[in-house]
Amino acid sequence: MTTAVIACGALALHVNAIAERRGWEIDVHPLPPELHNRPEQIAPAVGRLLDELACRYQRVAVAYADCGSYGALDQELRRRGVERLEGDHCYDVFAKPEVAEAMAEQPGTYFLTDFLARTFDRTVWRSLGLDRHPELRDDYFHSYTRVIWLAQRRTPELLELAERVAAMLGLPLEVRDVGESGLEAQLERLAG
Repeated sequence: MTTAVIACGALALHVNAIAERRGWEIDVHPLPPELHNRPEQIAPAVGRLLDELACRYQRVAVAYADCGSYGALDQELRRRGVERLEGDHCYDVFAKPEVAEAMAEQPGTYFLTDFLARTFDRTVWRSLGLDRHPELRDDYFHSYTRVIWLAQRRTPELLELAERVAAMLGLPLEVRDVGESGLEAQLERLAG
């Protein structure tokens, strides 16, 4: 039986790769990653896609953390009897213990995943209008004191992109290799 997985656009490639590697019958239906910039739109977008997929699949799971919906996503999913990934944010899905430790030692931490390092210009910089108004950078990011890249697959190209993001934010960069095992364990619970 094939399971439909509604995935955060920031997780969809990882979900596909894990499912393929594990031989799971999963159809991934990604939503735009830019929804993170408008988290109040996440639950309605997931709800609409659930409605669309309900007649096509016997089983549907959601590969999203709360992602700033402040419980609205959970409320939508509980109503429908659908489960999601655990965690407050996508980076929790990859490395919840590392995230908790980093926040305890330095609350002003900005987290990057591989996806965010690759797409920062589009999904954050341009989406927030910083390409047109770079003077707003400090308004948006004034509380951050460092960037941590939670690397799923460290490559020289991704390291260069993570360094570029940190430079754009004017912050030091730390790298922690976390892989995909956190996401994989949660996907196994949801759809494996």
